[in-house]
Amino acid sequence: MHPQGYVTDAVQLQGMGYGGLPGQPGVVQHTAVNITRGQPVITEPPKDHIIWSLLCFVYSNPFCLGLAALIYSIKARDRKVVGDVDGARHYGSTARSLNITATIIAAIGFFIFIITISVIMAQAASHYNYRY
Repeated sequence: MHPQGYVTDAVQLQGMGYGGLPGQPGVVQHTAVNITRGQPVITEPPKDHIIWSLLCFVYSNPFCLGLAALIYSIKARDRKVVGDVDGARHYGSTARSLNITATIIAAIGFFIFIITISVIMAQAASHYNYRY
């Protein structure tokens, strides 16, 4: 057993040795399989969602939620650079929630706009075709 907690098993591969025929004695190839057990040693750094916040700020900024998400994303990135992982995770999750809310509100508004334009165009076309 290795000091890091890895389990190593040697498994013989079937095949040809160097220059030999299959099944003949020669150089035997081995492979090692590392199996880790327990919690991972390295954790993933917290996400700051800055690209999503920029897109929400530029393209859909309902009720200034995109701006607030951008501010929290910048704070999360600053906390991550300083080394405050818990603060970065908190600001990043707040930015994510604001981005989700801004995206949903913008999508609903876009669909309402498309439906309204479609209804107005259909009524205008039916009124235009009406003969007196």
